[in-house]
Amino acid sequence: MFLLLALLIGVISGLRTMTAPAAVAWGAALGWFDVSQTPLAFMGYRWTPWIFTALAIVELIADQLPSTPSRKVPMQFSARIVSGALSGAAIGAASGLLFGGLIAGVIGAVIGTYGGAAVRGRLAGAFGRDLPAALIEDAVAVIGAVLIAGAVS
Repeated sequence: MFLLLALLIGVISGLRTMTAPAAVAWGAALGWFDVSQTPLAFMGYRWTPWIFTALAIVELIADQLPSTPSRKVPMQFSARIVSGALSGAAIGAASGLLFGGLIAGVIGAVIGTYGGAAVRGRLAGAFGRDLPAALIEDAVAVIGAVLIAGAVS
């Protein structure tokens, strides 16, 4: 179950890079799951969720700008992979499967990056513009991240 959740949080990283680690950090900080005795203990520190949340909010705003590059360019894609790895590893670490969670998170991030781009492109085409599609993707990412982090316990 933990590896499935790690894969799913990776998918969220593919949609919105900072939303997944923000949700995972909140889950760890609120005691929904324990990473305190792992190399990822910092995810449960007092300031970690606030930092990731601030980054997630900036990303949600920046994503709406027409100058924002594609999620599939190397820099954006790499950030999503790292985010998926971190978030998946934290979920995996809660059950002693740190490396398995890391791999699942990376796979999920790849799926989320390419799948999210394809779905958003289709939605934008159906709406005739990108903003409604982007807002739907934002909602899916935020709600999905919270549900996944909450399911880890």
